[in-house]
Amino acid sequence: MDLAYLSGVVHEYAARVMVHPWDAAAGEDEWRAWLAAGRSFGQLVLADPGGWPAVVPTHFTVDDERTVLMHLARPNPVWRLIEAQPRVVLSVVDDDAYVPTAWRAAPGTPVTDGVPTSYYAAVQLRCQAEIVDDPAGKAALLRRQLRDLQPEGEHAAVSVNEPPYGRLLPGIRGLRLHVVDVVAKFKFDDHKSAEHRLAVADRLEQRGQGHDHGARAQQLRRLHTSQIGPT
Repeated sequence: MDLAYLSGVVHEYAARVMVHPWDAAAGEDEWRAWLAAGRSFGQLVLADPGGWPAVVPTHFTVDDERTVLMHLARPNPVWRLIEAQPRVVLSVVDDDAYVPTAWRAAPGTPVTDGVPTSYYAAVQLRCQAEIVDDPAGKAALLRRQLRDLQPEGEHAAVSVNEPPYGRLLPGIRGLRLHVVDVVAKFKFDDHKSAEHRLAVADRLEQRGQGHDHGARAQQLRRLHTSQIGPT
């Protein structure tokens, strides 16, 4: 919970993700580098006009600047949703940490008066989904994902006409996501003083739970490379 927005400036993107100016990515290079640093698992979000939105946890591969690849099992019920509405969102969140009240209390005030918050990095890719069903296309997609996710090799050749993938390919469908818009958010108290952020970074290192070290690394990176916020 973060109540700071009650007196702050709100910047809202079309995707309805609230991003304060100080939480915004410095540019495409920042969020691309964050994704490229081993982040290949996210949630594919799909609209269902007749019910609840569908959310599919899955690995993905960034193929180029505007294309993301993935595959799902053919029996997956979300295919009907993609066929009906190919506009989807791929959401990736990491480096999250809870920052308690005492860590954010203003100097000279009771620690209980601090306002807790959440630190996290998030990238949402709004995409137009293209289904890949032809065997050769699926084989090429799998080869690309294996190079990305399993660069050490140690897998059989992916061929339409050879086992084991030849008989397995009919059981999957590929997805090529064409990125049309991106919302990136790095929420690490960049509007606070450098002294405050360094103190929180120390506490994250000491606590060392969950993704604390990742959150600390992002906070220090933003502190050292960004001109956002007071110093």
